[in-house]
Amino acid sequence: MIPNHFAARLSTLDLTVARSVLPGGNWKQVPHDAPSQRLRQIRESYAAGKGSRSTYYGRLRPDAPAYTINTYFTRPGNGCHLHYDYEGGQHRTLSQREAARLQSFPDNFIFSGSKTSINQQIGNAVPPLLGFQIARMFPRRGYYIDLFCGAGGLSLGFKWAGWEPILGNDIEKSFLQTYQANVHDRVVAGDIRDESVFREIISYSRVVRDKHPDTPLLVIGGPPCQGFSTAGNRRSLSDPRNWLFAQYKAVLNAVQPSGFVFENVTGLLNMEGGQVFDMVKCELQETVASLHVWKLHAEEYGVPQRRTRVVIVGDTSGIIPLNQPKSITYFDQLPDMFSARPPAITVYEALSDLPPIQHGEDGSQKNYLNEPSSLYQQLMRSLIDPTQYLASLDQCVISVP
Repeated sequence: MIPNHFAARLSTLDLTVARSVLPGGNWKQVPHDAPSQRLRQIRESYAAGKGSRSTYYGRLRPDAPAYTINTYFTRPGNGCHLHYDYEGGQHRTLSQREAARLQSFPDNFIFSGSKTSINQQIGNAVPPLLGFQIARMFPRRGYYIDLFCGAGGLSLGFKWAGWEPILGNDIEKSFLQTYQANVHDRVVAGDIRDESVFREIISYSRVVRDKHPDTPLLVIGGPPCQGFSTAGNRRSLSDPRNWLFAQYKAVLNAVQPSGFVFENVTGLLNMEGGQVFDMVKCELQETVASLHVWKLHAEEYGVPQRRTRVVIVGDTSGIIPLNQPKSITYFDQLPDMFSARPPAITVYEALSDLPPIQHGEDGSQKNYLNEPSSLYQQLMRSLIDPTQYLASLDQCVISVP
C-alpha cells in the first residue's frame, strides 16, 4: 500500500489547462481562448505590472525542487502543483502522498480525516527532515511538548532525533488523529486560549518536568501562520491568530522548560514594518537566557521543496550554537569550493518510484513502480533513517574546479 496516494478530481476546464502546460511552464502557455475568468484576471494583472504570478497553473520541473507546498496543492490555479510527467500523461495536480513526500513525510506516515483536512495537514506542516536537523542542534536529548502541533511534522523530526514527545495540542481533532497515529498518543484537543485546555497542558507538563528534573524539556511549535503570511490579506495586529504567541509565552512561563523552538513563516519578519517580529522576540526573550533567530531554506537541508521558515530558538543552558544548522544541499547558486555540497533534491528524485494515477483516482492500493532509485526514495520508504540519509548526502559532495 501507498497510503494517501489520492489525486483530486479536476474540472473539464482545469484538465484543458493542465494539458497545455509543459514542465516548468505556467499560465502563459494556456491558449487565450480558454474560457477562464481567473486566467483573464491573471493576464490583466500581469499586463498592469502587478506581478508575474509565475507559479499559477504551473507544472513542476522534474530536475528541480518543488515550490512551496501549500494547503491548495490540489488546485492548479493556486500555485505550481501540476505533476511533472507531461509525456506520461499525468495531467493532474499532486496526490496527497506526493505532496507529503515533498514535505519529507515518509510513506508509512498515514494522514487521517477528510480530504480537505489532509490537504491542510500536509500543506501547513513543518518538513520533518528540517525539524530533525533543528532538533540535532540541542546537544542533549529529552522531552518535548508540541503546541499547535498539526499533523506532527516538527514533532516527527524531533522524535527522529531521539527526543521523546509527551503531549501534542491542536484545535483541530482530525489533525490530532493523525498525530496520535504517527507520533504520540497523548494529546489535548482545543483552543489553547481556553482555560481548561491551558490548565491540562500545564498540569501534565509539570508532572513530567518534576519527575525528570535533570532531563531537558522543550516547548516546540508555532501559532497558525495564515495571519502572518505575505500571501494573506489580513496581515495586521487586529488578526487574533497573530496573538496566539502570547499563549505560547504563557506556557513557557508556567512550565519553565529548558528552551523552546518557535517556528513561523517569513512574513513574520516584515509584518507591520517589523514591529510584530520585534515584539515577539522581546516577549520570548523574557523567558530564556539566550535567543537565536534562524532563517532556514528547506531545499538546503535535503528536502525537495523550496520552503523558507523563520525559527526562533530559546535556550536556558547557553550551549545552543549561535549559528543555524549547517546546510547540506544547494540550489540556484554556485557551490562553495571550501564546503562542496550536492545539489538540492529534485522532484524526480522524490516521486519517480510512485505509480501513475489519473485525476480523481485513489492509488493507495497500487504497488511502487520500481525499487528506490535515489537516497530520498530510500528515506521515504523507510529503508534508511534520517541520520543515514544525511550522512550519505554528505558523502555525495561534488568536485569543484
